[in-house]
Amino acid sequence: MELKFKLCSLNDLEKLRLISEQTFVTAFEKDNDPVDFKNYIDKAFTLEKIKEELLNSNSNFYFVYQNSKTVGYFKLNVGDAQTEIITDKTIELERIYVLAHYQGKGLGKCFLDYIKNLAFNKSKKKLWLGVWEHNIAAIRFYEREGFVKFDTHPYYIGEDEQTDWLMGYDLSNL
Repeated sequence: MELKFKLCSLNDLEKLRLISEQTFVTAFEKDNDPVDFKNYIDKAFTLEKIKEELLNSNSNFYFVYQNSKTVGYFKLNVGDAQTEIITDKTIELERIYVLAHYQGKGLGKCFLDYIKNLAFNKSKKKLWLGVWEHNIAAIRFYEREGFVKFDTHPYYIGEDEQTDWLMGYDLSNL
């Protein structure tokens, strides 16, 4: 499967905002209170917020293409951009989304393989992420890919406090 990975720049701001909102809504809208969800979306996916994240030198967004079509994106954080564990030996996979039309075709595994190698080549020791405790399919996927739960933290959708599992992958396994 031939995928191309492109580091996003400010030129990609509008497209990045759109894909970020679209994939989040597709993944989680049905499982959340409509008012809380709308309040969250209205704050989390503004052009200003995405631009701020894009300009952070410790964060990188990547678009993923297959046959010149965008199939998803992901975001990596290092240093103080990490939301929980802040060391120079770790890298956070804050977002990873495959567009709905392309799900179920093994692309998520390809994304993760690329991300693991990218993290390893940056001399990181651990790749970690947060995943909603009720997203059982994602949890099982990460477990199959070698991630292990090591903690939890709160995640808010509007006023609704939810729990994310923190899962890590030891990059020495590569």
